[in-house]
Amino acid sequence: MEIKINNLEKYYDSRKVLDIDSLTIEKGKITGITGPNGCGKTTLLNIIAGLDKDYKGSITYDGLALNRQVADKMTLVFQKPYLFKRTVYENIEYPLKLRGMNKSEIRPRILDILKRLEIENLMEKKAHLLSGGESQKVALARALVFNPELLLLDEPTSNIDPEAIEILEREILRFNQETGGTVIIVTHNLEQSRRLGHRIIEM
Repeated sequence: MEIKINNLEKYYDSRKVLDIDSLTIEKGKITGITGPNGCGKTTLLNIIAGLDKDYKGSITYDGLALNRQVADKMTLVFQKPYLFKRTVYENIEYPLKLRGMNKSEIRPRILDILKRLEIENLMEKKAHLLSGGESQKVALARALVFNPELLLLDEPTSNIDPEAIEILEREILRFNQETGGTVIIVTHNLEQSRRLGHRIIEM
């Protein structure tokens, strides 16, 4: 999915926090967005995700304005993921059921993503009781399981251990390579942007 942003302005009261004349996020690429705290990285991501509609300017997704069909093809993983008070399996199953996927396709797809993220042992555990690294893996699994055309990541590896970071980065890269999905990753870690990104935007 190609994202085009034009004349974007965002204010909090009278303070301008974003001012972007023109920006294109290339289809099928991983774009890293870096910058100091408070520079508007997460705000920009929330606007692209459609969570924040209070802005001036325009954003198109493959030439279309944001609508239900576009929204169904994207997903956002938050820095502190919100997981349902259900099992890990049920959490990952949710976006597939939401999109009406055939039941016979759902289980194999979930088992595959559990294996990729090395969390098969968590399948029947309650998701809201997991550790930080485990929660991030489940959140990413839930995001990747339906092969979105646009994957938005807000500091997905902050405050987790190096082994979990390596697994998450590996699967983000694999997702992009295997599906051609567009990825936007907000991170304060410039080295991570360099490892993952085809392009880095500094704010």
